[in-house]
Amino acid sequence: MDMDITEIDGACHCGTVKFRVRLSDGLRTARRCNCAYCRMRGAIAVSARVGDLQVLEGAEALTLYQFNTMEAKHWFCARCGIYTHHQRRKFTDQYGVNVACLAGISPFDFAAVPVTEGPMDDPAAPPRPAVAGWLRFSRT
Repeated sequence: MDMDITEIDGACHCGTVKFRVRLSDGLRTARRCNCAYCRMRGAIAVSARVGDLQVLEGAEALTLYQFNTMEAKHWFCARCGIYTHHQRRKFTDQYGVNVACLAGISPFDFAAVPVTEGPMDDPAAPPRPAVAGWLRFSRT
């Protein structure tokens, strides 16, 4: 797997939404989040700057989902339901892009992916480390 990939095409499962993205640091930014939403979504995301993701086809099929503070924006295909990308809550100048949507890339290509601490529901709770743990995959 080429960790230095800079520009790559992507699509949702049904192919309605097609996009091209320039990644901020190749596949090195791959990570998962453990916030309530990401735990359920289960995707590995890589980073791109807002403006470096261009929807080539199917923009009208993208559906936006927001919750809680309404700051993060999560897009998915209204036809097949696949999450393609999101604009981050804390770093609003960045997108997280679903690696499973990228051409020739699989979440199972990564031996280990850091799991970052998502936003806390209780602001009075003590701070947690930035990396909560690691998601590992080993082939049998």
